[in-house]
Amino acid sequence: MKKLIAAALAALTVALFTACANAGQLAYIGDEAARAAALTGAGLSTEAVTFLGTELASRDGVEYYLVSFTSGDSRYESQVDALSGVVIQSESMPLTQSASAPAEASITAEDAKAKAAALQPGQILLLENLRFDKREEKNGADFAEELAKMADVYVSDAFGTVHRAHASTAGVAAFLPAYAGFLVEKEISVMGKALSDPARPFVAILGGAKVSDKIGVINNLLEKADTIIVGGGMAYTFKMAQGHTIGKSLLEADRVEYAKEMMDKAAAKGVKLLLPVDSICAAEFSKDAAPVEAGEDIPDDLMGMDIGPKTVELYCEAVKGAGTIVWNGPMGVFEFPAFANGTWKMAEAVANSGAVTIIGGGDSASAVEKSGQADKITHISTGGGASLEFLEGLELPGVACLLDK
Repeated sequence: MKKLIAAALAALTVALFTACANAGQLAYIGDEAARAAALTGAGLSTEAVTFLGTELASRDGVEYYLVSFTSGDSRYESQVDALSGVVIQSESMPLTQSASAPAEASITAEDAKAKAAALQPGQILLLENLRFDKREEKNGADFAEELAKMADVYVSDAFGTVHRAHASTAGVAAFLPAYAGFLVEKEISVMGKALSDPARPFVAILGGAKVSDKIGVINNLLEKADTIIVGGGMAYTFKMAQGHTIGKSLLEADRVEYAKEMMDKAAAKGVKLLLPVDSICAAEFSKDAAPVEAGEDIPDDLMGMDIGPKTVELYCEAVKGAGTIVWNGPMGVFEFPAFANGTWKMAEAVANSGAVTIIGGGDSASAVEKSGQADKITHISTGGGASLEFLEGLELPGVACLLDK
């Protein structure tokens, strides 16, 4: 009988139901009724989880050993009940009970090793939080080897962590046959095709706060996209580079020259680089601030908080007829209702474009979920940092280490 070590942070690995929130997760095997009951009891929406069913649970006599980042969140009580008889804990601490970090050795201590050795088909061993061991984030080879000794095969299905070279995401692959899980396979294939062979026109929408966070992404997409739309706080560094006044808006002064270079590069390559032509502003960064409309030049006492109505019209028109749309980063401070319109309108336009639509994780995924358009999107990535680095064209350590990429 083979034992499978599965990393599943914001995902599932072969018939594991995973409910994720903040830094924690639990998993159970059950039917649709059990799933619905657990969701209701935990106060979680169906969008928060993924489920494959029980038919794969002990297929071919495989036992499951789940590497997990757990937390003491009371919302998981119903999941813990569902785990009864299926999951075996490596520690005596109840999973819903907060506790101080255990000694480093306890994660792979004799207790854990004994329970791993005694696993029966269809059972799951849930380890303690791996980050309690300092060697996890340092990709310690000794820690990775200790984890690997408890299993025969490694499956990576935590796309949200594959950009990190940690012991459980990359190091363990040096000691076990390593494969991609269903979610990682989907993430890589969908986003990979969008970048390597997109249906055209290919439109990229970039938002968020800082240009510095998107430098590599912009550079890479200028080689691939037909149109790049820029919104969010990062847009004001570009507006400054154009010579406009931006008031108190977010500015990365050391990136103004870079913004000029990107605009010049886009023009030289024939890529449309669209920037806001108006903004919704406020005198202060507050959800209660009164929205004020401004044109391309923002008064000194105001800051840009969202794209304005003319920009919304311009951007929504730009996605019509697109073959592929990749969106990473909101158009404004969508967490504040008065400044969410630009993001909601873009979400609606993208969802109804008829294109292959891909949403990067993090704030982008959250924005689309809150807009109510998520069910119309082709693919919403589960990894914010991972999807950003993938769009940047960087090698992902947690993917590079796998035998089947």
